[in-house]
Amino acid sequence: MHGIAVTVLAEDKERLSVLQQRLETTQIGRNVFAHIGFPGGQTDPVLRQIQDLGAEIVLVDIDPQHAERAFRAIELIRANTNEIAIFAVGPHQPDTIVSAMRAGAGEYLERNAAPEKLLEAFAHFTASRSKARTSSGRARVFTVANSKGGSGATTVAVNTAIALQDRHAGVLLVDFATLGHAALHMNVRPAFGIADALQNLHRMDTALLQGLMTSCKNGLQMLAGPQQPQVVAPTVAELARLFDLLVSHFRYVVVDCSNRVDETARVLCDLSNAVLLVAQADVVSLWSAGRMRNFLEEGTGRARVRLVLNRYKKIPGFSDADVETATNCKILWKIPNNHQAVAPAIDKGAPVAFQESLDVGRSFRGLAALLAEAVPTTDGSLDLAYQPEKLQDAKKTARSLLISPVRAGGQ
Repeated sequence: MHGIAVTVLAEDKERLSVLQQRLETTQIGRNVFAHIGFPGGQTDPVLRQIQDLGAEIVLVDIDPQHAERAFRAIELIRANTNEIAIFAVGPHQPDTIVSAMRAGAGEYLERNAAPEKLLEAFAHFTASRSKARTSSGRARVFTVANSKGGSGATTVAVNTAIALQDRHAGVLLVDFATLGHAALHMNVRPAFGIADALQNLHRMDTALLQGLMTSCKNGLQMLAGPQQPQVVAPTVAELARLFDLLVSHFRYVVVDCSNRVDETARVLCDLSNAVLLVAQADVVSLWSAGRMRNFLEEGTGRARVRLVLNRYKKIPGFSDADVETATNCKILWKIPNNHQAVAPAIDKGAPVAFQESLDVGRSFRGLAALLAEAVPTTDGSLDLAYQPEKLQDAKKTARSLLISPVRAGGQ
């Protein structure tokens, strides 16, 4: 979907309609959520909807007769949402403007201002966001691949991306499979995807790139894979150009490479900070993992591939050292076997990473934390090592938290 995702909040139906019409005339902002009334507390479902629908800006209308209610709403949104800009719309009164800005508004617009003023504010927001992303450095890229078909690369990629988004925001999921399944896992219907991006590299800019993305629950962005079987085989130069754009606009890029065994898979590996090779603890899967590891790293002189054991069950008499010897690849993480939870989650398009009460959901969050906290090395890879203690922490997390319907904003 094109444009900046905007939520509109007002205490009056007429004012809500006015702001929505003004938003439409900009042709840049798109109204993802409109609501009469302000959130009344941290558990108000309005706050969750603002986050879940991927709003980038919240327009808060200030009634001159009841300005304090708007100020409290701005403070509440600021304290309980992640990286969302707040634009206050109110009377041209110095005290009101100062109070709104102190409450947390990033922009202040007069109630009767022309639509051009809102357009200018959007342009300023876009420029500031791009500058902030550029100054914060290039995104980390994680590519997820299968050791053999059905090992669960898409499940790992989708849930890891969700966990990273919840923890840090600014995450893009790129589906490079020859038949994209990531959209089904997220229950979205993308209008555009990776093929469109590659075909339009010659004229790609920030606005076009954003228009090719699909917004998912919790603000995760997706560059979807093909919806019909299609071998997308870009050149090395095209892949380098695409990823140069992606890493300058996001904090983390998670690539679902699935079952690709071609030159594209190798290039994606080379462009990544880490490659997660998904395998299961059985002979065929581990045999394949060893050969896939050699294929992906052939000629690079780098050790970026790490093993993620999916649907893990401990095998008596078969140690971690045995696994690493069989695959010539270091273990990074173990995803517990919970088919009863994972299979229905895939069918419903509701990934398990959203469910902190499940061991497998907490495991994905632990994996995301490990990837985010890893120290970079001189060759552009990451210092990644299996940390059983972090895995244990992931298992215990939900037991020590007070579960709230609203996620805390500051992370």
